[in-house]
Amino acid sequence: MAARIEHLVTSGTFSLDGGTWDVDNNVWIVGDDAECVVIDAAHDAAAILAAVGDRALRAILLTHAHDDHIDAVAALQAATGAPAYLNDGDRMLWDAVYPEKGPDAGLDDDQVIRIAGTELHVLRTPGHSPGAVCFYAPDLGTVFSGDTLFSGGPGATGRSYSDFPTIIRSITARLLTLPAETVVRTGHGDSTTVGQEAPSLDEWIARGH
Repeated sequence: MAARIEHLVTSGTFSLDGGTWDVDNNVWIVGDDAECVVIDAAHDAAAILAAVGDRALRAILLTHAHDDHIDAVAALQAATGAPAYLNDGDRMLWDAVYPEKGPDAGLDDDQVIRIAGTELHVLRTPGHSPGAVCFYAPDLGTVFSGDTLFSGGPGATGRSYSDFPTIIRSITARLLTLPAETVVRTGHGDSTTVGQEAPSLDEWIARGH
């Protein structure tokens, strides 16, 4: 059976630099009837576990380690034993949430993760955070962009560990080079496509933020 993409929205908070905000997060599940991976374990472990059902959860793949994207990891691991994968560049953000235990594995540029007969290619896209990555699934015509690229422009770069020129380089080199019809499934809000976002990038560069 071919891999498919499932989507749920979970709600909670995001905290950084002394502030806390209410947020809705996209959680993505890629797999078939037998096995799957979760991309970003946000807020509500019970809802994610219900969506996974009786399938084998092979991995929890993290686009980055802001607390709103990882705060359900521990509960998911307790229930399933699934390993958590994170790029080492975001270890300081992870440690702020889980100081007693590190991620189980790293995520390197161009690493390939296989699930349910499909491939997820790791694209290093620092900028929103130092260790941010996206997951490109060519067979599914989609890229899971985390908070690197949204419908309407780049992810935020106004807080600690983020950098606007870096995120622009990441988007230009790693995302806008994908086929224009590639669906961009984001960490928050609506999905978009590479082709829809490419024309607006020059405007963001001109604004410089």
